Amino acid sequence: MASRRTVDAVGLWCVLGYAALAFLARQTGEPDLRAFLLLAAWTGLPVFGLFLYFRRTGEPFPVPRLLFWAIAFRLVGLVGGPFYEDDFYRYLWDGYRFAVAGTPYGAAPEEFFVDPAVPVLFQGVLDGVNYPELPTIYAPVTQVVFLLAYWIKPASIAVLQAILIAVDLAVVVLLLRLAPARNVLLYAWCPLVVKEIAFTAHPDGIGVGLLLAAIVVARDPIGASSRQMRKGSDDRPRPAERHHRWWIAAALLGLAVAAKTFALVLAPLILLRARLRHWLLFVATAVAVYLPFVVMGGTDLVSLLTFARDWEFNSAIFGLLKTVVPPSGARLVVGLLFAVFWAACFIRYARGGERGIPRGDVLFGVLLVLSPVINPWYLLWLLPFAVVFPSVWAWTASVAILLSYITGLNLPDYTLQPYEQPLWVRGLEFGLIGLALAADVALRRRREI
Repeated sequence: MASRRTVDAVGLWCVLGYAALAFLARQTGEPDLRAFLLLAAWTGLPVFGLFLYFRRTGEPFPVPRLLFWAIAFRLVGLVGGPFYEDDFYRYLWDGYRFAVAGTPYGAAPEEFFVDPAVPVLFQGVLDGVNYPELPTIYAPVTQVVFLLAYWIKPASIAVLQAILIAVDLAVVVLLLRLAPARNVLLYAWCPLVVKEIAFTAHPDGIGVGLLLAAIVVARDPIGASSRQMRKGSDDRPRPAERHHRWWIAAALLGLAVAAKTFALVLAPLILLRARLRHWLLFVATAVAVYLPFVVMGGTDLVSLLTFARDWEFNSAIFGLLKTVVPPSGARLVVGLLFAVFWAACFIRYARGGERGIPRGDVLFGVLLVLSPVINPWYLLWLLPFAVVFPSVWAWTASVAILLSYITGLNLPDYTLQPYEQPLWVRGLEFGLIGLALAADVALRRRREI
């Protein structure tokens, strides 16, 4: 009973923090960065303390309370709405274009600036779209969600937020099939997750949810414990049941890739022990989703290639390499480094060196530290696997990455470009993560002694 009161006390404390953030988000202009970072600490640090308390005592975490407060935090975010981001204008515009043209691809938003056929409701949306000279970068499955939001209520960010919140809660439920509730707490009550999905409506949870659903379907025998599932227990479904599960998992993985290409990092590892026919279904699903848009003249791949070739923000290793070699050479180096690392992981899994759930935390972590762009919402792909394999570095990263919002766009410093960061920001951000990684190494060595 005492522990449940503690859970409720922390939940109420966090709700107050999110309510304050929602109040700031609804004011004219963007929230003060100092207030935002303070409220992130307000809502994040007690959650870490609660996790450590339940891990130390060994008490089962009350799942109903975990879900109740997770829903409460996200409803507050729904009321607050987006801040520090304008990507949602693109989501709303894509939903409109999908509905009226049958495809969101092919035409850049700037082509419609003087088009009298654009409804008044969407003229304001169009004015807010960033990089209007580029066609949309969002993949087909994600576009279906934008279309659904349009059908429910055109140009409503609140409707899209509500849909993505529902998807995120489904991710929480899936994680409860893969890890103890006290671990799931770290994701379900994570300030980064609440901010990026509930407040700001980033759609990465769609691909993440499909990826996790595929893992659960392929590797979750009925009645197995979360420990058995993580380690790859021999308590597997009967061959016929397993065969059926792989068909579903392969289709889900194809949809995940068609939601965001990030899913390609893990999909082959998940399918390693599937049959060739399941691999073919995986490919066929992704192709089938993309094919109608290819026939109609465009996909997200054009803008995705532009993004990969030209953009840089909040990078770590790439940023260092760029100081000694041209950006194109730095991109080639980080690409090759990740390809080698991924191939080594694939070979290890293929030889049976690893079983159970792939280390998505490590794979996505290496991808991001090498990437030219590390946006905060990219960690939505990493954190679910840090629930299954908790680490100090991953959850420190979930807080440290919020420092990347310290940019010229959000500072009263007109000497900085909109997405330029003060020099000290990356040093502090990645320094904190590096210290946390060192702590993980020290803890692991202590356990081995």
